[in-house]
Amino acid sequence: MSNSTAAARSETRGAIELTAAMLLSGTIGVFVVEAGASPFNVVFYRCVFGAAFLGLYCLIRGFFKNHGFTPKKLGLAALGGVFIVFNWAFLFESYDKTSISVATVVYHTQPFFVVLLGALLFKDRITAHKAGWLLVAFLGLILVAGVTASDFSSGSTYLVGLGYALLAALFYGLSTIITKRVSGVKPHLVALVQVLLGVPLLLPFTQLGQSVHFGSGWIWLIGLGFIHTGVMYVLMYSSYQKLPTSKIAVLAFVYPAAAMVCDWAVYGHHVTWIQALGIPLIVAASLGINLGWSLRLRPAAAQTAPAAPASGTQAAPAAGAQPVAASGRRTTA
Repeated sequence: MSNSTAAARSETRGAIELTAAMLLSGTIGVFVVEAGASPFNVVFYRCVFGAAFLGLYCLIRGFFKNHGFTPKKLGLAALGGVFIVFNWAFLFESYDKTSISVATVVYHTQPFFVVLLGALLFKDRITAHKAGWLLVAFLGLILVAGVTASDFSSGSTYLVGLGYALLAALFYGLSTIITKRVSGVKPHLVALVQVLLGVPLLLPFTQLGQSVHFGSGWIWLIGLGFIHTGVMYVLMYSSYQKLPTSKIAVLAFVYPAAAMVCDWAVYGHHVTWIQALGIPLIVAASLGINLGWSLRLRPAAAQTAPAAPASGTQAAPAAGAQPVAASGRRTTA
C-alpha cells in the first residue's frame, strides 16, 4: 500500500470518527432534558461517570506513564476545567429556558469569544478580516436570538436563557485560551483532570438528596458520562490526528445540525424562518475565523497562497462544547 493510499484511508477514517462524535454531541441536549435533574446535578454526575470512563481508558492505554504534566501544566489544566464544568452548567440551564436548537446555535459563538479574549488578555491583534467576521456573527446572533417584545415582559425567561448560552460560550472561550497552553500532554489526560476537578468543585451546588428520585434518569446521566464524556472524546481526539484543520472545522458543524434535528424530532421544537436566516451567518463567520478566510473577493491572479488559520482560534466549533485538547483544537459541549 502506497503512502498516499494509506494517508487517504487514514483521513477517511478520521472523517468517520469525527462525524460520529459530532452526531453524538447533537444528542447531548436530549440526554440532559430526559435526565430530569437540575443542571448542576447533571454536570456533577457527568463528571463522575466521565472520570470513571476516561480514567479506565487512560490506564488501559498506558497514558499515565510519562504523562508530561508539570505543576504549571497541571494548574493550567485545572483552571481550564473550572471554566469547562461551569460552561456545561450554563449551557444545560439554557436548554430549559430557550430550546436545545437556539441554545446550541448561540453557544457556537465560542470562536469569537476566543478571538476577543485573546485580544483582551494577550494583546492578540484583531485584523480587519477578523473584525468583519465578528460583525457577521453578531448579525447572525441577533437573527437567531429571535427576541420579541413579549420577551421583555415580567416572567419571561427566554432572555435569561440566551444570556446563559452566551455565558457558557464565554466560559468555553476562557477554557480554550487557558488549556491550549498545556502542551506535551495527552488530551485525554487533560480531560480527565478537568472532570475529576469538577466533582469536588460542583459538590456545593449539587443536591445529592434528589438522587434517590432520579429513577430512569440515571440511565441518561450514565450515558452523558460514558458516551458523551468518554466515547465521544476518544473519537474526537483520534480524528484530530488524522484530519486537516479545514475538514475539522467543516465537520464540526454536524453537531448543531444534529442537535436541531433531535430537538425537532423529540420535542417538536424548530427555529423560525427569521432565526434560520441567522444560522448560515454564524456558520460562515465561524469558518471564516477558523480558516482565515478573507471577506474581500480578489482576482484569481492576485491570490498567491491560501490564508492560514487565524492565530489564537480553534480548529473546530463545540462543544458543547467540552475540554480542549492539548493540541489547541477545541471539543464540543
